Amino acid sequence: MDNYRTASQHPHYDVIIIGAGASGLYCALTAGRRGRRVLVLDHANKAGKKILMSGGGRCNFTNYFVAPEHFIGSNPHFCKSALSRYPSWEFIGMVEQHKIPYHEREHGQLFCDDSAQDILTMLLDECAAVGVQVRLNTQIDSVQAIENDKKARFQLSTTKALSKKDKQEQKDMANQTNLPQTGYRCESLVVATGGLSIPTMGASGLGYALAQQFNHTLIQTDASLVPFTFTDKIGELIRALAGISIPVIASNERISFKLPLLFTHRGLSGPSMLQLSNYWHIGETISINLLPDIDMTALLLAHKKSHPRQLIRTVLADYTDSGDDSNKLPKKLLVALQTHLWDDIKQTELANIKDERLIELGETLNGWQLKPSGTEGYRTAEVTRGGIKTAEVSSKTMQSNYQDGLYFIGEVLDVTGWLGGYNFQWAWASGFVCGEVV
Repeated sequence: MDNYRTASQHPHYDVIIIGAGASGLYCALTAGRRGRRVLVLDHANKAGKKILMSGGGRCNFTNYFVAPEHFIGSNPHFCKSALSRYPSWEFIGMVEQHKIPYHEREHGQLFCDDSAQDILTMLLDECAAVGVQVRLNTQIDSVQAIENDKKARFQLSTTKALSKKDKQEQKDMANQTNLPQTGYRCESLVVATGGLSIPTMGASGLGYALAQQFNHTLIQTDASLVPFTFTDKIGELIRALAGISIPVIASNERISFKLPLLFTHRGLSGPSMLQLSNYWHIGETISINLLPDIDMTALLLAHKKSHPRQLIRTVLADYTDSGDDSNKLPKKLLVALQTHLWDDIKQTELANIKDERLIELGETLNGWQLKPSGTEGYRTAEVTRGGIKTAEVSSKTMQSNYQDGLYFIGEVLDVTGWLGGYNFQWAWASGFVCGEVV
């Protein structure tokens, strides 16, 4: 892999891309195919780290069903052009050309059969085939626009990015010396630095800082596609149920998702919660339908008439554990809900419970109202919501409206996809349309 890390001795490139992630590598190979001299710079010691950890190590690289409504941002129309010009079938074709085995999971999600490394190797091989150079362990110190130069618009100053070991060794040295700086010039500069999610993978705010340097506006950033956290008694209840997963309908005033929920030691996770987090803001309430295929109010009232001496838990016993899992609650969850929701009437026969109380309980089971205290944050978030304001960027080329030759692609922009391969598809699509013009 060392050949991917060797930088050219020539200081001038047609295109320099900051960020060796999904969008950066795809932009690089696209531009390289056009005969452009491309250099990719990244401060990490390995390209495509988030690719490697995605999808449980198998990379949910795209989705069969990609549409603009699977993305959010302050300008919902921005993503349409790139997605239409580079549909998921194009990337699937490359995967098949490289004979990478893959499979479809629910909702059109596509995963590698073997490893996410297959996708990264494909991208790096495609880059190498067209002469793209990828230089890692490189810290961007400064970026400056150049005036009155017909061949170059930008000048970059970089230094070697120190590993933890290097930093300690340098700190221990009695006479510290400055690391050598390297300067590069380019005609087109592409910012593909990603967002703030998963800082252990090297996420930083460099892209946002560069955007602001060139007078771009930032839409507030938040951790997204991320589990919710809870405090107090609800938090204790949830932690006691860690490991339980059930199908639910999770919703708020904006949207609804019928997907699994997972109780964890930290809060609520699973696809339903991650999807809902894209549309959630601090202080808001979420609703969870614990038995999405059953009208619990009608069921309780009907049993009160037909079996008036039954207890509530007896009615619900038919909807626990065995049989059709879509209509079942784990017994441990049912016991916990009883303690939380109807402990005072758990020994009371239905005939002696007022209809209003049964209606209230039924509505709660079909719409449990919870207010998260927050989320797990960028530490575990799959993406960053918000970013560079897209009204200030061309949707056709990804070029800045304020600085010729400056481009922004991928997660650094205010475009956030759903869970299910959509964010990777945005990376490929935005990288492609940019690579076609730089």
